[in-house]
Amino acid sequence: MTTAALATEQLTHEQKLDRLAEVAVRVGLGLERGQELVMTASLDALPLARRITEHAYRAGASLVTTLFSDDETALMRYKFASDESFDRAPAWLYDGMGTAFRSGAARLAIAGANPSLLSNEDPDKVGRANRAVSKAYRPALELITRHEINWTIVASATPAWAAAMFPNDTLEVALAKLWDAIFASSRVDTEDPVAAWKTHDAGLHKRAAYLNEKRYSALQYRGPGTDFRLGLADDHLWLGGGTTAGNGAYCIPNMPTEEVFSTPHKDRADGVVTATKPLSHQGTMIEGIQVRFEAGRIVEAKATKGQEVLQKLIDTDDGARRLGEVALVPHSSPIAASGLLFFNTLFDENAACHIALGQAYSSCLIDGDKLTPEQLAAKGANDSLIHVDWMIGSDKLDIDGITAYGATEPLMRRGEWV
Repeated sequence: MTTAALATEQLTHEQKLDRLAEVAVRVGLGLERGQELVMTASLDALPLARRITEHAYRAGASLVTTLFSDDETALMRYKFASDESFDRAPAWLYDGMGTAFRSGAARLAIAGANPSLLSNEDPDKVGRANRAVSKAYRPALELITRHEINWTIVASATPAWAAAMFPNDTLEVALAKLWDAIFASSRVDTEDPVAAWKTHDAGLHKRAAYLNEKRYSALQYRGPGTDFRLGLADDHLWLGGGTTAGNGAYCIPNMPTEEVFSTPHKDRADGVVTATKPLSHQGTMIEGIQVRFEAGRIVEAKATKGQEVLQKLIDTDDGARRLGEVALVPHSSPIAASGLLFFNTLFDENAACHIALGQAYSSCLIDGDKLTPEQLAAKGANDSLIHVDWMIGSDKLDIDGITAYGATEPLMRRGEWV
């Protein structure tokens, strides 16, 4: 065992937490001196939020503002609030966030919610509340989906999340296991986390460049319960790893990230797709998802659990039945290799190939950030209030690339790059 390896193994939890905060600010967010930072976190994530705040100020942040959420107060709404409450959202808050982003603020979210928080609540109320938030948050979210600002998401272990992942362990053991998984996937247990991220980032860019050179017009998926052809948007771009935001800052939006992704054509999806992992959406578990597409639109959707929530989700608007993202992830990714099911999209989407219902990323089109909504739609980019990723990859999935001339080339076999 090398001295360096020994040193990383002997790091305390607090030291690893501090490393995670530093990586989040320096690598994930790419925070620039003089920038404001708007952060969201649950009360359970307070220790990490404090560390991030410290590193943000050390990096030159002019102001850090954190908005905290609490599971217990969220449940009180479903227990005590009037029915009309579920059609409301704090528009003033999201307007303020949008104002902050337009003024140059960066955005950081700490993930770690209870994956089943609202599973026992009325699906109609859950759906209405989610729709209200989506509508209120839309103007601010567009600045993120267009990558006009630098932003990132990192994770904090929380008691409810740990208990969901490791139900047979004591809470103390479960939390320790979850933290270990977060530290490993975020590369903070390496000798030099910043250098490790730069190397990984370069690898994702190389894979994206390969796909951009190929210029496939469509992808064909075949696996258990899946026989699906997905057309790619005109002038699509594959991206992976970090990106330079419209404000000039370089950020890696998701930490961890193992994907290369692009924009599918909203009218060119046909066939049946079956999820390979459960989806935790806004506190509700949706399992056994299977949908059928015709001409880009979901015409049939079912789930073995959470059917009503799935139906409410795709009924949000017309764009909610169409695809806004396609992402390729090898089954051998570190997160998949861990053998863990995280019940958290930030991790599970980086363990498997996935697609996303709803809003497309304009940055995944050539000069997309300069195009009008009408021009984006003409190239096939979808428009919606939602953007929800769900996993369809496994070690049994084969994917072919289809060229503009109709030729078929093997792209992935049994979940791995060819």
